[in-house]
Amino acid sequence: MTCIATEDDVDVFVSGYAFRLKIWHERGLTLLRRETGNEHVKKVSNVDKELYFRSQHSSMINGFQTCFPAYGPVVRLAKRWAASHLFSASLVEEAIELLVAYIFLKPLPFNAPCSRVTGFLRFLRLLSDYDWTFSALVVDINNDLTSNDEKEIRENFMLSRKGYEENPQNVNSAMFLATSYDKASEAWTKFSPNSMLKRLMAYAGSSANLLTKLILEDHSDSYRWECLFRTPLNNYDAVILLHREKLPYPQRLLFPSELHQGVHVARGNASKGFHPFLLPGDFKGSSEDLRNKVLVNFDPLRCFVGDLEKEYSNTFKLWYDCLGGDAVGITWGGCISKKRGREEADEEVKDPIDLLKDVGKVGTGFVRGIYLLKAPRRS
Repeated sequence: MTCIATEDDVDVFVSGYAFRLKIWHERGLTLLRRETGNEHVKKVSNVDKELYFRSQHSSMINGFQTCFPAYGPVVRLAKRWAASHLFSASLVEEAIELLVAYIFLKPLPFNAPCSRVTGFLRFLRLLSDYDWTFSALVVDINNDLTSNDEKEIRENFMLSRKGYEENPQNVNSAMFLATSYDKASEAWTKFSPNSMLKRLMAYAGSSANLLTKLILEDHSDSYRWECLFRTPLNNYDAVILLHREKLPYPQRLLFPSELHQGVHVARGNASKGFHPFLLPGDFKGSSEDLRNKVLVNFDPLRCFVGDLEKEYSNTFKLWYDCLGGDAVGITWGGCISKKRGREEADEEVKDPIDLLKDVGKVGTGFVRGIYLLKAPRRS
């Protein structure tokens, strides 16, 4: 076992695996609470809050899954479905785990799911049918919530909906998930705009209807079942195709993406300068050389998406699959108003082809091709 410590974390290499450890101590969070004088820890650093949330969540879920054998398989199906339809940025893994836990905790008028398909169908129905606009979804796994906690959750929820009547599109936390460790829905769905949730609900409803039909008609055609995890790329305004061999987990790619419509804006060759994983020829050196070649937590897709979001967050929205997809969807940020000044409008409606070519330059060596399907609208 080899350990490499830095100021932020500790990398541990053992038996061919690399682990990255981050230190979190509850007493440190308590001291920060005392210093700020705020029990909600609003001034605590984001890193400390994230570690706290993750610690509480993992402990809770680890205990919960021992009570329901079907829980784990249902979660894996749900995560794969969300990623396959490019919702990785919209629905994080912890949120999916809580949503699936809810259907086991509140199964009425049925019993708790006993199979992965039943649980998966109920997960899709929960996503598509729940009244997210006017109801908070409370997941109380250990029955920890008191009447005061429930009152606090209701107040936090009403506060989050305060501006809904003025502009429904401006509700950031459209999906309000409350737990004993997160009564204000800050951890996993703090940024879930209403427009994003509507798209997620529409896809979930469509998939639930298809799954119900497959079950009732007892379909054995594998292609029909695969359609549950195939996303239609023509639903996006533009699509970025990536080189599969440059993905961090190419073996997880379910269906290679191809596009034969729209304007082929850019194409690129795969880079020879990096590989997200070690190739067979890399194992010829010493163990020290191998350790130096290992790129811990290196995900070129995450880096690429992060760079684009920094540069173009006001121009378009990115949709991607963090579990091994080779396509990234783009939807334009909105229509262009004629009331705006000419300079501002010209800047905002930069020719979409030129814009997408710039996107291709950001992903040089990683991007295989970019297709423009719909240009931005003008109002």
